[in-house]
Amino acid sequence: MLGKREIIWRGGYMGSEAMKRKTIDFPKFPNEGEEADWWASRQGRAFVKQKMAISAKKGSEPRGSHLVSQLKRPTTIQIALRLPEPDVTKAREIATRKGIGYQTLLKMLVHEGLRREARRS
Repeated sequence: MLGKREIIWRGGYMGSEAMKRKTIDFPKFPNEGEEADWWASRQGRAFVKQKMAISAKKGSEPRGSHLVSQLKRPTTIQIALRLPEPDVTKAREIATRKGIGYQTLLKMLVHEGLRREARRS
């Protein structure tokens, strides 16, 4: 069984089955930038994969970070919607002023309008 910070690396080339174990030490970071770089590196990704493999072996459900769980959004459906050209132009102007995409602005407005109408019913 693997230790807390140990991972199996498949090594070799040309289909070699050689395997070696390498311990991944979780380092102390002087600042958030260096920590972010470590998590984005091959070693950080391998650490996450190893943790997921251990939890899968134990039969527990995989858990992500709090931030990742917030990214789970409801599924979306693609539709085609025809709008008058002046409305699209106005949406682009407003979106540019707000610093967002015009389609994002339109989705926000539709969502807001639907919520408002649902409250009236």
